[in-house]
Amino acid sequence: MPDLYEGDAVSLDRPEDFNVMAWGQKGGPQGKGHGPGQVDPIIETVIEEMRLNLGVRKIGSVGYCFGAKYVARFLAKDKRVDVGAMAHPSFVDVDELKAIERPLTIAAAEVDHIFSEEKRHETEKILKEGKRTYQITLYSGVEHGFAVRSDMTKKEVKYAKEAAFIQQVQWFREWLQEE
Repeated sequence: MPDLYEGDAVSLDRPEDFNVMAWGQKGGPQGKGHGPGQVDPIIETVIEEMRLNLGVRKIGSVGYCFGAKYVARFLAKDKRVDVGAMAHPSFVDVDELKAIERPLTIAAAEVDHIFSEEKRHETEKILKEGKRTYQITLYSGVEHGFAVRSDMTKKEVKYAKEAAFIQQVQWFREWLQEE
């Protein structure tokens, strides 16, 4: 698992006043932030190592929240990831969605201020119009972050977290098989 945050990961029990936008723009070594300019080269290095030195023929990529943007970016034609999975994606823009050329599954939360109902429908429309292979599963009774930070004492939340994981495993089993 590559360290996309270069040692500046966000704690799961972060303070309520934590500003994810400021962290993304100014976090990381020397305050360079955590945007594509910093993250893409890390992922490219890992893919190169896997393909050239380890002989990996097919690569699946998973991104929860922040990581979803990079799943989308590396499912583009020239980026060499074969299959992708996301849970409660964040900050994936229209151009990144339009550039996706490989199979993608998304686990979405019913209540999500970032991957809102409108954004979810827009994503579906873009993938459908682009004739992409995709799956979007909406989990009721859960909020953004459910696949990572869940109250496992709540039946619907526990179910959604576990089902999203199974969704992704099944997706990779299907699309990463050698032909």
